[in-house]
Amino acid sequence: MFGMLLVLHILSAIAFMGSAFLIPAIRKTAKTASQLRFVFDITAKLSWLPKIGGAALIATGMGLMILTGMGLSHMWLSVSLLLSLLLVVAIGGFIEPRLQKVTKLVAASSGDEIPAEFSHAMKKIAPLELAVQLLMIAVIVLMVIKPF
Repeated sequence: MFGMLLVLHILSAIAFMGSAFLIPAIRKTAKTASQLRFVFDITAKLSWLPKIGGAALIATGMGLMILTGMGLSHMWLSVSLLLSLLLVVAIGGFIEPRLQKVTKLVAASSGDEIPAEFSHAMKKIAPLELAVQLLMIAVIVLMVIKPF
């Protein structure tokens, strides 16, 4: 049971965290409006991945805590759980709604010229994505090193 739950936990982490690192990198490669439309189409189709991955990550993590009897007895575990919950809220509550507006902006554009509003909108989203990525790195470090 422990082994299967651990594998699900790791796969959930990859689904949740991997998409948060990969999607912004793919988006930056788009040089034309048609490429942006393609990227945002893929992003929309993959938007379920961080949601399901995040929920599964927290659920399997809590299952592992219960199964091993650890509970919240270790500070690194409590901090990791808190940061993971913060990540789910940040992605679902702050980044996703802003990206939906940008997706509509890009979808409404015609031709290959990237809309001028796109750069302005992305400058507002980029710091949020960076903050999420840094928090994810912190969670990974806490999970691997278990410093306190």
